Amino acid sequence: MTSIGRLIPLFVALLLAVAGAGAAPAAHIKAVLEAETLRPAAGSRITLALGMTPERDWHGYWLNPGDAGAPADIVWTLPRGATVGSLRYPVPQRLIVQGLMNYVYERPYALLMTLTVPKGLAPGTPLRIAGKARWLACSPTICVPEQGPVAIDLTVGDGAVTAASRARFDAWRAKLPMPLGQMASFEAKPGKLRLAIPFPKGRPVTAPYFYPATDGVADYAAPQAISRRGDRLIVEIKAARNPQPVQAIEGLIAIGPDRGLMVTARPGPVPAAGVPIAGAGDEAGEGGGWRTFLLALGGALLGGLLLNAMPCVFPILSLKALSLARSGETDRHARVEALAYTAGIVLSCVALGLLLLGLRAGGAAAGWGFQLQDPRMVFVLLLLVTAISLNLAGLFELRVVGIGEAMTKGRGALPAFWTGVLAALVATPCSGPFMAGAVGAALLLPPAASLAVFAGLGLGLALPFLLVGFVPALRRLLPKPGAWMDRLRRILSVPMFLTALGLAWVLGQQAGVDRLVQGVGAALLLGLALWWVGARQAQGKRHSWIPVAPVLAAVLALLLVTPSGGSPAAAAPTGEAGAEPFSEARLAALQAQKKPVFLYFTADWCLTCKVNEKAAIERPAVREAFDRAGVVVMVGDWTNGDPAIGRFLEAQGRSGVPLYLFYDKDGRQETLPQLLTPATLTALAA
Repeated sequence: MTSIGRLIPLFVALLLAVAGAGAAPAAHIKAVLEAETLRPAAGSRITLALGMTPERDWHGYWLNPGDAGAPADIVWTLPRGATVGSLRYPVPQRLIVQGLMNYVYERPYALLMTLTVPKGLAPGTPLRIAGKARWLACSPTICVPEQGPVAIDLTVGDGAVTAASRARFDAWRAKLPMPLGQMASFEAKPGKLRLAIPFPKGRPVTAPYFYPATDGVADYAAPQAISRRGDRLIVEIKAARNPQPVQAIEGLIAIGPDRGLMVTARPGPVPAAGVPIAGAGDEAGEGGGWRTFLLALGGALLGGLLLNAMPCVFPILSLKALSLARSGETDRHARVEALAYTAGIVLSCVALGLLLLGLRAGGAAAGWGFQLQDPRMVFVLLLLVTAISLNLAGLFELRVVGIGEAMTKGRGALPAFWTGVLAALVATPCSGPFMAGAVGAALLLPPAASLAVFAGLGLGLALPFLLVGFVPALRRLLPKPGAWMDRLRRILSVPMFLTALGLAWVLGQQAGVDRLVQGVGAALLLGLALWWVGARQAQGKRHSWIPVAPVLAAVLALLLVTPSGGSPAAAAPTGEAGAEPFSEARLAALQAQKKPVFLYFTADWCLTCKVNEKAAIERPAVREAFDRAGVVVMVGDWTNGDPAIGRFLEAQGRSGVPLYLFYDKDGRQETLPQLLTPATLTALAA
């Protein structure tokens, strides 16, 4: 893979390394071999990682280092029958030194590979996986060829993987480029190389850049022009000075920070350039362009606004209706409540965004609505919604504590703020129109821009109430306060009770019958305590809320001693009868067999998903049409945050559910709208 042009600067760098070898005897990149499990099963395949940690201002190289450099390699010493696959590299970064383009890693990274364990080994058999690794470490002024032994001792066992190891390896896998399922095409013209890479037009892309893996076809340091034309990314690169004829060009197209697709291109027609992508092909665009940010922000605002009408948000509308009806009697009061309500929603969305980004930085495949993937969170929400329902029904008032008053019918900034917090917390589990793409793009942007998109989502959700607070003409359309408000309050307790019932069902689906009984029992105890509170309030007693304290203490103790994970019984995927559980390997096999596939991702906590399933997916007419056309239905259940599904959603530019995909016989992928009808689905089978 080494060209003559690359050898010259590398030779100079090696001379400098020899001159400075005595001053820097220690390795500038620390290499450590790790295994995802220390007890692999006989005949299994496990993932190994060569963890690389560069010193400050030092870097290692991608498999094609660019104009100068060298990739890593390992010479293995393995037990008989064991094999290790080739190194898999994460998406690199670009570094220009003295006009030379380098494809490098300046932060800690890992090279992954697959170890095949010999068959027939007895449990307890020791396996020493050892090798001699070589890599090139460079700073802006010097390069040092480094090497060292790497080894790890394994024992044949049951193949169990600890949660910490799974999270660490998942974080490394998330930075590997995904294989592109379709072939790209290229045209080699005098002085120019043009590629057409299949890429769905509805999927966001941030600062794309093409890293050639095939050497000698492109001028690495030259700027790239990348545009979109329909379902294609058009890449235009200056050709290498003396390009060699090739029958295929391999490479990596970066589509966002640490995200990319491996591409194989063969000779073929390439359409004319399309709409240029901001920040594409240059260093200044790394991390996201203004165009992507503005599109994501606009999508978040519109998605948040439409989220008010989504089925998963409807229960919270009761609180908002009461807040609107009880808005301040003066313009000042109305504006204060509108701003406080908006602040509650926006700050909650930003806080959820911060937590989401933190979880993803730690390797978790978390997405929008992640808070309802933890049964403990569902447990708490069940009790909270139960308390709100009883408050709306008039069973009690908690003026002293402020929970019921603030959440439902109080006046002023604090009640409106907490109404906004609750609205954001319950509204976020489902993705609405425009929102999925916006949040997916936000997760590819730098942290500050990403949080701005989350804030935009909250602003869109709060916009109707904000307009009523600041536009007197809209406020005058509301009915005047009166006795009807108490009747409406009790009527609106019904959807809140239904929400509590739905949360109890989600809890049972996630964590099994035992946790469902615990949740319902705790809600019953809380209801009895709140009934006692209401009775004490009616008698005018002080500290009427005291009966709630022991119930809350017991609930807290239960949450602290109970693990977050669901029971094994809850792990089975849900979906239409006859649907296959999601598997990337199975999906690839069906595509290879040229079978049409309808793939949808759902979660028990997503009401939009459930509405679509009952109203469209599970209808007899749809099932019959799919059966006639031989459409295979595949379902991915993300209720408990399956990391494999999280990774697949990321690859589609999404961060939440629902997501509906259809793969035609020729492998062409179509992303369906988030609100389905039977006609939409039966048309796929036509």
